[in-house]
Amino acid sequence: MVVRVREGRPEEAEALTGLALRSKAHWGYDEAFLAACRDELTVTPGDTAGGRTAVAEEDGRVLGFTALSGEPPEGALGMMFVEPEAIGRGVGRLLFSHTVAQARRLGFESLTIDADPHAEPFYLAMGAVRTGTTPSGSIPGRELPLLALPLRTQPR
Repeated sequence: MVVRVREGRPEEAEALTGLALRSKAHWGYDEAFLAACRDELTVTPGDTAGGRTAVAEEDGRVLGFTALSGEPPEGALGMMFVEPEAIGRGVGRLLFSHTVAQARRLGFESLTIDADPHAEPFYLAMGAVRTGTTPSGSIPGRELPLLALPLRTQPR
């Protein structure tokens, strides 16, 4: 079967929220942690508007999604989650590459990523660099890796 990437749809918001929570739970976070993150991980129908949410699917089954936020020239990878059983199958790489290409087409020159510590190695492997830390939007006192991904190609 082939994994393909398409735009997210408003009617998928609830399903994408569930996927985000399952993906986060994969890293061993407990129920209290996940409850604290629920608002931040909730996808609304409006979040899928404007072609900024990309969904990876295989044979009609959603395997992951990303959300691009901000306005050119500065943007952010607002969300990126993969179903736990699809982690390690290249779905994340496919989604990330798709989102970076979309960001370039839209005129973004760089993206920031507030990364879960477990996801930081993936983003570093994809070319992002750590620029510092940023406070968690869900857990008071928790710091997340802050990453940047330059998108503008440098002249030779």
